[in-house]
Amino acid sequence: MRGVIMHSPGHVSVQDRPDPRIEKPTDAIIRLAATCICGSDLWPYRGANDVHDAPMGHEYVGYVTEVGADVRTVKVGDFVVGSFMASDNTCEICSAGYQSRCVDVVGMGGVGTQAQFARIPHADGTLVATPEPPAEDLIPSYLAASDVLGTGWFAADAAEAGPGKTVVVVGDGAVGLMGVLAAQQMGAERIIAMSRHADRQALAREFGATDIVAERGDAGVAAVRELTGGLGAHSVIEAVGTQESMMQAVRSTRAGGHVGFVGVSHGVELPGDKLFYSAVHLHGGPAPVRRYLPDLLQRIADRTIDPGKVFDLRIPLEQAAEGYRAMDQREAIKVLLTL
Repeated sequence: MRGVIMHSPGHVSVQDRPDPRIEKPTDAIIRLAATCICGSDLWPYRGANDVHDAPMGHEYVGYVTEVGADVRTVKVGDFVVGSFMASDNTCEICSAGYQSRCVDVVGMGGVGTQAQFARIPHADGTLVATPEPPAEDLIPSYLAASDVLGTGWFAADAAEAGPGKTVVVVGDGAVGLMGVLAAQQMGAERIIAMSRHADRQALAREFGATDIVAERGDAGVAAVRELTGGLGAHSVIEAVGTQESMMQAVRSTRAGGHVGFVGVSHGVELPGDKLFYSAVHLHGGPAPVRRYLPDLLQRIADRTIDPGKVFDLRIPLEQAAEGYRAMDQREAIKVLLTL
């Protein structure tokens, strides 16, 4: 099969890779209908993480082509969506709703789903089948549910977005934009998107943002405070993962408010005194996407939400290197790779 390999920072190519096979009776093999490039893939691309000839990709939707002997909930021919973290969905941690930290978790990034086929561990616990094969125009939205939609949803949930709440979203990438959509679906009264890019601002408004703040740092915090009567927001989503973004999130939250952080942390250190006197709640980490999939897939099937709009560039898998370049240069919010 063909699949994306990151050889070193900034060096991506599409090569022949061994076809996946059933390794455990709980595995399934899927033929990808679509895959995509994630903002977190840019960390190694930019040299922030070590990388050497690594298969890439952790978001996926497709058709089951083979199942292991112990697989019961999906069958050959099913169209399935799965989380970027494979989980058994039966352990105590999964049962508490944190499937991304399953005691037997398998990160799909190690499998590499920017490819024609993929092996899915813990198929029963990871994959959710749609009732019927989807219309072609729904596939991008189902793909978004595999990571960025589920991650944005978890961020809004962790931040306790809801009716009567003002929500601030720090980060205007795909996850931040999905956080805007999630907050809107949860009934937030006001949604403030922090963005300096006109195209992302427009999409944020389409997803439900009521206000845009272009400033960052002290000026950004001041703008949020001004919009919230000097108090700060009830709920803040942090969707970047840097020291600046995390502190902007904490400082934009009112005392007693909630921060949902889902940006993959790089060099983030929280000053104890600032955290202590902020009196905010912090909750986040790798999103337990599997917890939300049944609900999200139903909303997509009903066309209540259209998260597929976050894909503003669609190119063939063979052109993946161009997709990485476009996202790195902020020429694209999120790139869908067609197969």
